[in-house]
Amino acid sequence: MLIMKTFKKLSLAMGAIVALFAFSQPAAASKWDVNGDGSVTSTDVTVLYNYLLNGDLVYPTSAYDVDGDGHITSVDITEIYNVMLNGMPTPVVTEYTVNGVTFAMVTVDGGTFRMGAADDDEGAHSNEYPAHQVKVSSYAIGQTEVTQELWQAVMGNNPASNNGGGTLAVEMVSWDDCQQFIAKLNELTGKTFRLPTEAEWEFAARGGNLSKGYLFSGSNSVDDVAWYDLNSGESSHGVALKAPNELGLYDMSGNVWEWVNDWNGTYPSEPQVDPTGPASETRRVFRGGSWFGEGNNCRVSQRFKMEPDFADDDIGFRLAM
Repeated sequence: MLIMKTFKKLSLAMGAIVALFAFSQPAAASKWDVNGDGSVTSTDVTVLYNYLLNGDLVYPTSAYDVDGDGHITSVDITEIYNVMLNGMPTPVVTEYTVNGVTFAMVTVDGGTFRMGAADDDEGAHSNEYPAHQVKVSSYAIGQTEVTQELWQAVMGNNPASNNGGGTLAVEMVSWDDCQQFIAKLNELTGKTFRLPTEAEWEFAARGGNLSKGYLFSGSNSVDDVAWYDLNSGESSHGVALKAPNELGLYDMSGNVWEWVNDWNGTYPSEPQVDPTGPASETRRVFRGGSWFGEGNNCRVSQRFKMEPDFADDDIGFRLAM
């Protein structure tokens, strides 16, 4: 009975939306086109809704699992409506818990983008050029920077300088320290977390396939999305206190710099597919700017590098998998 009431409420809400938005979006990918007619429309919602209410199996069962999570639920209907209204689905968020601390990973659908600074970016540095085409495969990335409470849950200590614990971003961690954390996290969870590649990091910071082309991650106004030298009060902050970017990711501009997996290297001019940086070098890359630096450092194309054993009170990281 409770399930029926839930779907009745959903039906009324969806019916109102259909009345207001009587249009379709060309199918960006076939998984949202349940009935396979080449468009994502209210008909796909009706087919899925009839299956959920009455078990009407008109198409293969796999066609109804729109979000691919192995279950057919009202979430699949929501996915179709997001594509109808916005042209893209809502990013999928998956939560994991380790020793009582929960953190979230956001699925980033693969795509192609221009990596590096635009020609008219007056604040860009030479290592941000040349801008070049990069294709990345799908992956997941942390919704936030790794927090002090998560670090403590995994490692049993807190290395941070601003060590208030909780949702404060962890810092004072080197690239080498991150590798130790990830190894232990994987042992505890049975998963395969890692640092993002530099290309994955920038694609996510730009908003992935939902990108609106912002200078910073989620806005052209640095104050909207970032803690930096003019608004931080000379301190790091808890994660997710500023606005998210198009993918629902927080603090990819500002708060703490974020280590990525790549060795530092110059950009190629040729198109790349899932690049991982040089095979070896002496310094690793970190991205995104921090509470200590100027707003210009928070641009999505900004790059910096240090030795992998270097740690500072404005450098942290976020996970990928």
